Amino acid sequence: MRSSRTTALAMAGVLSLGLLAACSSNDDSGDSSSASSDGKITITVAGLQPGAEQTAIDALNERVTQFEAKYPDITIETQEYNWLASTFAADLAGGTLPTVFEVPATDTKTLIQNGQIADIDAQVQQLPYAGDFNEQVLAAGLSNDGKIYAVPAKSIYAVALHYNRKLFTDAGLDPDKPPTSWDEVREYSKTIHDKTGVPGYAMMALDNAGGWQLTAAAYSRGGRTQVQDGDEYKATLTDPAVKESLQFLGDLKTDGSLFENTQLGWGDVNSGFAAGQFAMYTSGSDIYTALVQNNGVTADNLDYGLTALPNEGDDSGTLGGGTYAAVDPKATDAEKDAAVKWIDFWYLAKLVDQDQAVADAKILAEQDPPQAVGTPTLPIFSKEQYTTSLEWIKDYVNVPLDNMKGYTDVMFTQPVIPEAARATQDTYGLLFPIVQAVMTDPSVDLDQLLADANEQSQALIDQAS
Repeated sequence: MRSSRTTALAMAGVLSLGLLAACSSNDDSGDSSSASSDGKITITVAGLQPGAEQTAIDALNERVTQFEAKYPDITIETQEYNWLASTFAADLAGGTLPTVFEVPATDTKTLIQNGQIADIDAQVQQLPYAGDFNEQVLAAGLSNDGKIYAVPAKSIYAVALHYNRKLFTDAGLDPDKPPTSWDEVREYSKTIHDKTGVPGYAMMALDNAGGWQLTAAAYSRGGRTQVQDGDEYKATLTDPAVKESLQFLGDLKTDGSLFENTQLGWGDVNSGFAAGQFAMYTSGSDIYTALVQNNGVTADNLDYGLTALPNEGDDSGTLGGGTYAAVDPKATDAEKDAAVKWIDFWYLAKLVDQDQAVADAKILAEQDPPQAVGTPTLPIFSKEQYTTSLEWIKDYVNVPLDNMKGYTDVMFTQPVIPEAARATQDTYGLLFPIVQAVMTDPSVDLDQLLADANEQSQALIDQAS
């Protein structure tokens, strides 16, 4: 889940290139694509979020030009795009969605069941690598009868710990030895605050992002927010690991080392981190790309570090997720054909085709300033294919991989746990006010708040099942 995100390494997954382009418009009929009498077709495609750096926009525009040269009968119009579950249905009904749009893994199954995305199985099956997807990753985009409705596209991530190496150094900590336990995170956070005056830790707490990151913290302590028993799903917000994760935030507040803004969403926390307002936070492992793309981060203005989320106790693991490409359910077969050609070209071909991999990496690396090439993510295809693709573009990888070893050394061995299967976003919505409450007052009655939220979550699960 990335509640407001257009929400992929070396040694890991796929290159995250959710670049963008700003500027397109739909026709007056409200359709997101059109065909002319001469057989040519125009489709709109999701671009970056509003506010993307111009270099990122330039990189996408160049790839659009290359696509249109390869497919002269298809015109691509890019459209600023930001996934919001709260507005998706209205955008779909109003015809303001692009032909190709992006959705988080948490919502693909619901959209399939509701008929809100197109069946693109026939088109995807024509791709030469159709049988090579990582089955665990592809599963989120499949209908109950195994048809492909959404394709894993980018930012297939595991939640990780991001940290400012310069603040570590200023506080007398070794940036090459990041914390490996939650006790150490608290200890390092307090040391950084005491030595530098900068809060050591920040937490997303705005809207569903707060519930998302609380769930990730609970997973890392061996907890769950929902369990499945046969065909039944049970809310488990009263799991001790959920309460422990909340108490951790209260402890940081008591220590004086917590960044106290309770209104940080996904974009807000990235901006604050890029500006050096705090030293550590948790989010998807692929965030470096967004920091470069949307916040102007470079190797010169942020000494960035990435390490694995601490995993403690039985059944602990790291929450995973990602972004999937889908197609407007009103699209014609011809429009779906064009849409899947774009999905292949923009998201996937660079992972399996050497020429496409090099072309994409070269464009990104040669921007001024360069865009990120090689950000850590989990593999859409196999680990072996990823290793091969990295070899293809090794001359262009420009992310600070030496500063990411705390994550990349374990990314293929650390257990990755998917988000809850029922009422996921709604449950996150129940949790974030509790995150805000404990960040404001560590003495709040967490037991009662979680019991109430658990009862509401179960009602939502039952309604969704």
